[in-house]
Amino acid sequence: MNLIRHLRAAVLVAASLPPLIAAAHAADATYPRGIRIGLAPLEGLAPAKSFVGFESADGEVKVLMTELPPAAYGEVEAAFKAQPEGVGGIKPQSLETASGKAYYTVESGKDGDTPVRRYSMIVSGGAFSGYVAVQVAEKRSAAVTDDKVREMFGTVTTRKDVPVDEQLALMPFKITELANFKMVRTLAPGSALLLGDADSEAKIETAPFMVLGLIGSAPDKSDERARFAQQAAAQVPGLRDARITLSEPVRIDGAQGFETRIEAVSGADKTPVTVVQWLRFGGGSVAVRVIASAPREGWSSAFPRFRAVRDGIRMR
Repeated sequence: MNLIRHLRAAVLVAASLPPLIAAAHAADATYPRGIRIGLAPLEGLAPAKSFVGFESADGEVKVLMTELPPAAYGEVEAAFKAQPEGVGGIKPQSLETASGKAYYTVESGKDGDTPVRRYSMIVSGGAFSGYVAVQVAEKRSAAVTDDKVREMFGTVTTRKDVPVDEQLALMPFKITELANFKMVRTLAPGSALLLGDADSEAKIETAPFMVLGLIGSAPDKSDERARFAQQAAAQVPGLRDARITLSEPVRIDGAQGFETRIEAVSGADKTPVTVVQWLRFGGGSVAVRVIASAPREGWSSAFPRFRAVRDGIRMR
């Protein structure tokens, strides 16, 4: 897989900034809420309001941070070794961080009509790959130099887990019951949360797990909700040979809802699973969506836990 494709995995809106001072130590690293990668941002940058990362007060310098699958780092490293001269005139560079060796690229481009300087970096977090993208308006490149961005990249560090309370606080609804699930993992900060019993995400389907989030474009009319629920259930990822066995309206904490059950096969081990999807409708066009899956032989013991989590969701 191409190095440049990975290092352009995120897109930033462009930027300019008053003079900044480079941060010096990984010990000063700050973790944006909900993710496992952090860094010491340049002085003058604060937590971003519309994305995960940091930005200047005038919104003209942005540092976007996210997590990629663990294999992404290895693919970038392999591409670096295979083509150390780079691709398309963009030469990858390496540096040491608190979390080990990282790779990054630097290039010039445009955001609309504004010339910009773009930096993209990837580092291994073990169970994930950490990705950082920086964009600076070209007119500020004398203050925010390549060396200062590289120094900031050098402060990148990772953590094994995000504290559970921090993850829950980001969700658009309160979760008052976790039913003793061993794993709590943010899939998308503020949007989707994974609860699971597996020892690793790679084997998530071999044990009971749940995904909690929101789904948009939900219909207001009751007679349209059955079709909507079945369409949503048909789009649950990772299922093969899926067959809907139940689809009916239910009440969830006094609100209108819909329950759909599916028999399917999931994962590389072709685990036979039973899946339930609950949709809880409220005002507007957004519904709470709960997807819960368990190996078929463990369904009877997992289902009460699923219901406990579902019934513990409270709208903020």
